[in-house]
Amino acid sequence: MKFGETMRLLFGGRRRDVDMTEGNIVQHIILFALPLLIGNLFQQLYNTVDTWVVGNYVSGEAFSAVGSVGPIINMLIGFFMGLSSGAGVVISQYYGARKYDRVHDTVHTCIVMTIVLAVVFTAVGIIMTPVMLDLMNTPDDVLPEARRYLTIYFSGIVGLMFYNIGSGILRAVGDSQRPFYFLVVSAVLNTVLDLVFVIVFHMGVAGVAYATVLSQGVSAVLCILTLLRTDTCIRFYPSHLKVHWDMMAKIIKVGIPAAIQMTITAFSNVFVQSYINFFGKEFMGGWTAYAKIDQLMFMPMQSIALASTTFVGQNLGKNQVDRAYEGIRKSMVMATLCTLICLIPIMIFAPYLVEFFNDEPLIIEYGTMLLRWISPFYVLCCANQILSGALRGAGNSKVPMIIMLVSFVAFRQVYLFVVSNFISNTVLPIAMSYPAGWLLCSALTIIYFKTVRLDKTRLVEDK
Repeated sequence: MKFGETMRLLFGGRRRDVDMTEGNIVQHIILFALPLLIGNLFQQLYNTVDTWVVGNYVSGEAFSAVGSVGPIINMLIGFFMGLSSGAGVVISQYYGARKYDRVHDTVHTCIVMTIVLAVVFTAVGIIMTPVMLDLMNTPDDVLPEARRYLTIYFSGIVGLMFYNIGSGILRAVGDSQRPFYFLVVSAVLNTVLDLVFVIVFHMGVAGVAYATVLSQGVSAVLCILTLLRTDTCIRFYPSHLKVHWDMMAKIIKVGIPAAIQMTITAFSNVFVQSYINFFGKEFMGGWTAYAKIDQLMFMPMQSIALASTTFVGQNLGKNQVDRAYEGIRKSMVMATLCTLICLIPIMIFAPYLVEFFNDEPLIIEYGTMLLRWISPFYVLCCANQILSGALRGAGNSKVPMIIMLVSFVAFRQVYLFVVSNFISNTVLPIAMSYPAGWLLCSALTIIYFKTVRLDKTRLVEDK
């Protein structure tokens, strides 16, 4: 196939949007979630490859630095991802209702929003980096590398933001394939650039940061090109850029609670990281390795949860309430089974998985302990992930926000304070703050979900 033909099929060609209001429910969820899952695996390669390269070719300090900055990155990016999720819900509901003019207005509104926030987040990220590293009690031997990585990362954050909004628009109309393709390209590029910048040019932590920024920029360009060339209702016309305030109000209604939740949770994790950092760089290294594997474990349920968000949004847009509930039930079963299946190799091969990232004996010991103690509790998260995703798809993101803030912020901070000061300030009791929060969150989410009707919060006008 010629290059031009390949580009036409990728960025234009046949329609890739999927109407989830008709057809087999399980098939729709699987076909949506599978590319999303594989794409998320490739996205995870960004930081996984970064940590692997610095852990094996730079230094232990660099390994701990790259691994420990996640809460700071997630704090800013989490806000934007929460806000953009609001745009996805609005688009999916209007798409399901066949109100394509409203989809057009939402697409152009959220692109304007992204342009403005990209400028703001670049400045805020760079300015706040020293403050956040200080709040995390980052050790002196790790501090210079962490600061260098974050400064470069936030300087190029615009690429990540435009990829997230572009892929969110595509997924809202059922197209999870092309965001997956773009992530594959980006992940492969990131891997190559990591090796070249660090091993060939000896750029250290700066090299992996530049590799990440450049790779994210490529994925953003691919998304924007797709929106410029698609022949569906989500097509982007630069001359139509305008804030439609009625659509912005709906985006804010759904997106702000999710944004607040993600931001405050990430900010809370800055303080959790300070408890981790207290035990020194070896435990930081073990926690870094555990965190990478932890993120992989969450991906199946998160991918199914995102599929349920789009599924619920489209079906409620068409007022098919019973079909929406059936999709939620089937999503819950699939998420639980996937999590249990993934759990088995994690428990068996924990030491080898940690060693992949770093072969220092103490880091392997800590990482293995964390995996084998915490991993069995992952199944608790299926309920809060799937049900919260469904509630957001219905336009109800305020209550999931409150539940998650109570569980992951307030409760977790109280737990850490009590345990560290009055029970045992040792590594394992501190680490178990995560499963304790998951248990509380799932229990509260299930209780709330049983008391509400999803159709009461849909965003589409009846007329």
